[in-house]
Amino acid sequence: MKHFSAKTYCTVLLLPFSLGAWERGEVKFEMVEAKAREMSESEYRASDSTAMPAWMKDLTYDQYRDIRFLDEKSLWSADKLPFRAQFFHPGYLFRESVVLNEFTDTHQQEIRFSQDLFSYGRLVSEHAEENGNVGYAGFKLLTDFQGKGVIDELAVFQGASYWRALGKNLRYGLSARGLAIDTGAEGSPEEFPRFTKFWLAKPKTDATGVRFLALLNSPSTSGAYDFTITPGEDTVVDVRAVLFPRKACKRFGVAPLSSMYWFGENSKRRFDDFRPEVHDSDGLVVHMASGEKIWRPITNDSGRLEFSFFEATQLKGFGLAQRDRRFVAYEDGEAAYHLRPSVWIEPTNDWGKGKVMLMEIPTVRELDDNIVATWVPDETPQPGQRLEFKYRQHWTLREDLAAAGGHVVATRTGVHAWEPEQRTMIVEFSGGKLDEIKEPSELTPMIEICGDAAAKLKVKFSNVQKMEGNRWRLGFLLAPAADEGKLADVGPVEMRCCLKKGEDFLTETWIYRIQP
Repeated sequence: MKHFSAKTYCTVLLLPFSLGAWERGEVKFEMVEAKAREMSESEYRASDSTAMPAWMKDLTYDQYRDIRFLDEKSLWSADKLPFRAQFFHPGYLFRESVVLNEFTDTHQQEIRFSQDLFSYGRLVSEHAEENGNVGYAGFKLLTDFQGKGVIDELAVFQGASYWRALGKNLRYGLSARGLAIDTGAEGSPEEFPRFTKFWLAKPKTDATGVRFLALLNSPSTSGAYDFTITPGEDTVVDVRAVLFPRKACKRFGVAPLSSMYWFGENSKRRFDDFRPEVHDSDGLVVHMASGEKIWRPITNDSGRLEFSFFEATQLKGFGLAQRDRRFVAYEDGEAAYHLRPSVWIEPTNDWGKGKVMLMEIPTVRELDDNIVATWVPDETPQPGQRLEFKYRQHWTLREDLAAAGGHVVATRTGVHAWEPEQRTMIVEFSGGKLDEIKEPSELTPMIEICGDAAAKLKVKFSNVQKMEGNRWRLGFLLAPAADEGKLADVGPVEMRCCLKKGEDFLTETWIYRIQP
């Protein structure tokens, strides 16, 4: 590739942007890592949110939405490259701005804030010209998924260390984070590390992915991140994170995902809403190196903060999935929950021993991200350590996330009024070797009640049925072990089930906690 001289290249880019001077020199991951290590060895300094102009801080939700980036001024647009970048205006909730830089093989420069990049709608009557560099609230990447000249959004990085990505034909849903500190830890407020600085690599003309580096900082930890995003039917995000704790924490969450679950087909609590289900994700998937595959449906029934932990000597992967892809399951043409992505996280280096944590926060509305899934190492990182985690994210529409084979497609439950001490559980499976099964008699259900309440409950009846759509339904009844017992007297119960043929397990393991 022919490189422009610094002078010529800068002249081209200065047309739509306010940029710092080009500086000769390479931008490497090692440079960001060295900066992160240096930061960890000194006292944490929070960013100065008071430096932002008052009119930006005072923007309302509607006013902020009335500020739009001008498409024609997208970074790399004039160069006809496979990717483009646009920037978010600072203000409203986003009062801690980030520093954005661009780099090539030989040069780098800061992308300074400019009002010329935005259109200010009629709701934003005051937007005094700013002479200083107030930075940006984040950025988004765009590309031509279809190869037909239509530019669509690919990924968004905005707020703390959050990002969201899209595959072809997907809608934004759950979010990923760089790091989760003390999430749900008793007696400690949650800490939200934030990306403070990004370096965007200018793509080559034949690039299939876009790469950038990021610097992360928080009171507990600093870190360096290397991202490569490759769009497609499944968009892949490759992440390398090198982290340096500056002080100990109670819970260290790696590769966290945040999602929303209000109610679904398995919910006991129902809300006054026209839609049958409302959620960005309906379950957690965990694959162990041993070969066991777990599906844990998400719930929002207990009204309490709930935790589930899945221990792994070696983790093959985990993710939050939206498995029900039928429009009729949601009946929402605007939110399009049937097109929200599932995200599968695949470690690409050794993460050691630890556990996948699922945290479910009670909610009564769909505006709250109330679900967190993250990897928690058994050994809590200590100050002075260098930690490196590499992983690959798949943002996908596929129902059988990570080639699950026979997998759960529905969980349903209910109590008949005429049999109040008996709960019906329905688990539906599909895919994999189940497609070869002809008769229910070929399948053996394996049902287990676990935990302290196991002795108080029994499986009264079970059967397997073939359903429409090549689904296999396992139904069973739960009842108190004592003949005169009450379901209300049985505490929360953990259950497991799967389907076998002979000695072969044909499905993943369904794991569920329910208050009978």
